[in-house]
Amino acid sequence: MQRIEHIYINGEFVIPNGQEWFDLHNPSTEEVIGQVRLGDALDAQRAIAAAKAAFPAWALTSREERIEALRRMHRAVAAKEEELLEAILVEYGAPMARGRSMATYAADVIAQAINVLEAFEFEEQVGMARVILTPLGVTGLITPWNSNAGFICNKLATALAAGCTAVIKPSEMSALQTQVVVRALHEAGLPPGVFNIVNGRGNVVGEEIARHPDVAKISFTGSSAIGQHLVKTGADTMKRVTLELGGKSPTVVLDDADFQAVMPLVLQAGFLNSGQACIAGTRILVPRSRLAEFERIAKEGVSQIQSGDPRNADTDIGPMVSQKQWERVQRYIRIGQEEGARLLSGGEGRPEGLHAGWFVKPTIFTEANNRMRIAREEIFGPVLTIIPYEDDADAISIANDTDYGLSALVLGKSPERCMNLALQIDSGRVLINTLAHEPRAPFGGFKQSGLGREMGRWGMSAYLEPKTLVTYDPLK
Repeated sequence: MQRIEHIYINGEFVIPNGQEWFDLHNPSTEEVIGQVRLGDALDAQRAIAAAKAAFPAWALTSREERIEALRRMHRAVAAKEEELLEAILVEYGAPMARGRSMATYAADVIAQAINVLEAFEFEEQVGMARVILTPLGVTGLITPWNSNAGFICNKLATALAAGCTAVIKPSEMSALQTQVVVRALHEAGLPPGVFNIVNGRGNVVGEEIARHPDVAKISFTGSSAIGQHLVKTGADTMKRVTLELGGKSPTVVLDDADFQAVMPLVLQAGFLNSGQACIAGTRILVPRSRLAEFERIAKEGVSQIQSGDPRNADTDIGPMVSQKQWERVQRYIRIGQEEGARLLSGGEGRPEGLHAGWFVKPTIFTEANNRMRIAREEIFGPVLTIIPYEDDADAISIANDTDYGLSALVLGKSPERCMNLALQIDSGRVLINTLAHEPRAPFGGFKQSGLGREMGRWGMSAYLEPKTLVTYDPLK
């Protein structure tokens, strides 16, 4: 059993002031596999002070110096891919294919930040004014358990590229992944204090970051409720915020679609990351005139979805991250039945043959409407809801009738018709006949799915503040 006792402050692994030990579980077996010692408010204050002290020098570094530092980070994180994969499989339970992509993503996002920095324009002449984009200062980076390592590397690489320093509060449930990443970043040899990592609870370490006057910006990925709290708390010190929050993403299947051909995309979108993804396409909008046909093909498709051991190459869906999350998903499956939706596949309990682990049957409800809780609330598990619609206008109305607006998927044969619908859906991202991700494009949400954008030059800009310089030359 692993015991993780150190946090990382001012370039050193240090024992935290906090005394609480948090149990780490293998969600596939429910066994305790380790413990992590959590930091407290004093540890957060020490980390913030270190980042504040390191900021003036880091903010003055050249583009070339930052690129070289990021390249060292990239090499160090890439070298830990196998170790990171093992941590993801054991601690999070992602299926092997998904786990591998998560392990490679951590280094990939650093490479993407380098590409953005190489081409980024920090200065612009506007009439007689010179506008310079300057780094904000100390940033508080708070990451979730469903892709902890990738979010640490993405947020940190972007903040450092912009000239900011950072205090990172990773998910305490992902301490094995965090440990791998911290060791890699330490080996990259960045200046002390430029980045600091404090394991701890959100209502302790996260709260201190949100309230502290020396933190200029927060970047948070997680639930909408916590995002709202961070906005309110940070308002007292006028913190800049980037929030990537929840979603209830619609998959709009048009009546000209080949259901057999598009079903793999429908199910991949819905069951992405074992359903534990803010962008998962959990509301499936289907033309009422072809509902029975879609149900038949969907039921057949789900019968091929395998839940189980993440190390098995045939596994599509792994366990929920915790017992609490498993119980939440089970509760929503009961709610769906109580609301009158019909189970097309799946249901309560573990999949057949699995007697331990926080596994959920891949579940699809049908004969649902958009007023049901299973259609409106983020479940964060492999539970999909089919909602019939009458025509394109009705599909758009249902798609937009949500508190969220993070991602959407449109599937159909006519590119023009798909594009027309996509332009009318209120979402930060709309995919058309693909699940491909473009890392150079901005990512973020409308409504309660967040504030601001990550990725590409938009993500970099979120860590910078424009400064206008106007010079009077009496000789002109």
